[in-house]
Amino acid sequence: MNRIVIVGGYGAFGARVAERLAREPHLEIVIAGRAADKAHAHASALAATARARLEYAALDATRADAAVIAALAPAVLINASGPFQTQDYHLARACIATGCHYIDLADARPFVTGIAILDAPARAANVTVVSGASSVPGLSSAAVRHMAERLARLEEVHIGISPGNSFDPGVATAASIIGAAGKPILVWSQGRWITTYGWQRLHRHRFPEIGARWMSDVEVPDLDLLPLNYPQLTTARFSAGLEVGLFHLGLWAASWLVRAKLVRDLSPLAPALLAAKRRLSMLGSDAGGMFVRILGRNGQRERRTLTWHLIARSGDGPYVPAMASVILTKRLVAGEGPPPGAMPCFGLFALSDFAAEVADLDITCTLERD
Repeated sequence: MNRIVIVGGYGAFGARVAERLAREPHLEIVIAGRAADKAHAHASALAATARARLEYAALDATRADAAVIAALAPAVLINASGPFQTQDYHLARACIATGCHYIDLADARPFVTGIAILDAPARAANVTVVSGASSVPGLSSAAVRHMAERLARLEEVHIGISPGNSFDPGVATAASIIGAAGKPILVWSQGRWITTYGWQRLHRHRFPEIGARWMSDVEVPDLDLLPLNYPQLTTARFSAGLEVGLFHLGLWAASWLVRAKLVRDLSPLAPALLAAKRRLSMLGSDAGGMFVRILGRNGQRERRTLTWHLIARSGDGPYVPAMASVILTKRLVAGEGPPPGAMPCFGLFALSDFAAEVADLDITCTLERD
């Protein structure tokens, strides 16, 4: 049975997951979410070109139990109903109880790193539970592994993402992003844990093709998973950037109000700030970028730097977080793993797998060596 349920299948990233999987003739795709009308509309929109069989269903990720999942009879359930900062493992547990595989697109640090709590029940049910099948840690870890193979010792990793200003994250995701400003972040730096703050440590990064952008520190699962999987690592850092410098510098400045405890949380400003971003959409572009830079030593103990860049144009950036779940779903349906158990999406696919999936999109990847 090759039936796939995509919760949040009409959202910013879930819609891209559904679109890609709908190209597979051997699959049955159920577009699901709280709004049945939106699920129906997206299923109808895909029907014209889809090779898969398409259905839709009303499903609330926060309330669905094993009986609800069983009624849909999926082989794999993909949870794209972020943001995940306020979610628990209710839906994953329901999938385990039903006996279906579970994949989510989470990038919330505690959510992804804590998924191993479900490892024993997932193994007992002979199902696979994967959290973080997204740009981070799914794709970022694939890039790190690809480059680290060229080094004898990996010492530092810096990851960064800057989407194009044309991308509309929606109010809930915007609130999650803005709400992190000024909040403490525990990071592994120079061989010890230190505290930094969300949207601070301001710096510039120059992307090929799209130029330099402001970047600041943000919390992601990689900050825990990199030191855990590479014990010799001395520094792990993640940065995010807004394409429009005025927006980024404004958020950086506002983060100091939270850090100084003059303001408790910026997330209530999300609707107003998102509305302003939409009105000023002409200031940016549809081009976004991602980088992964590693530093280490080769077999001759010489210091080396490698940098992987991804540039997404023509509004294709939102496909990037979708691809890890597409890759893993195809593998699970084909019986090719990952094995039963619950795990973060760290090193579960190769960079070449991602490149193959995006070959038809306006996405280019390059690797630079010092």
